Amino acid sequence: MKLHHDLSYDAAPAAVFAMLTDPEFWDKVAVATGAISSTATVEDDGGATKVVVDQEQAVVGVPGFAKKFVGDSTRAITTQVWSGTTAAFSVDTPGKPTSINGTATITEQGGGSVLTYDLEVKASVPLIGGKLEKLVVELTTEGFGKERAVGAAWLAGDR
Repeated sequence: MKLHHDLSYDAAPAAVFAMLTDPEFWDKVAVATGAISSTATVEDDGGATKVVVDQEQAVVGVPGFAKKFVGDSTRAITTQVWSGTTAAFSVDTPGKPTSINGTATITEQGGGSVLTYDLEVKASVPLIGGKLEKLVVELTTEGFGKERAVGAAWLAGDR
């Protein structure tokens, strides 16, 4: 299932990139999303910038059909490998039948920036895979909303 999501910021692309490659930003996002645990690392990866956020989230309010697949908590390892203003983006969920892959791109727009996620959500579960993918899209979109709120405050100087 495709997921396209834009996050608009009142800051130049360089400032948005700096934010996205700062582990402290991802620590704040983890707090906003209610993560049980979270570790963010940033490293130079042969000229690219690799950001890895490894976190565990409590699973709350999911429909019964999904509960048996997701359990009480989910570990998500988000990897972004930035080359300029475009990143290869992936979310791996060890032991779970879901994955997310695609790109993140920062573009200048109207004196600010737009961070665009173009992703493919997959759930490898017979019969209910489509329902599970839809649920992952909904939860991911909710998470992007929290990421955007933290980002707007961060870029406004509230760190």
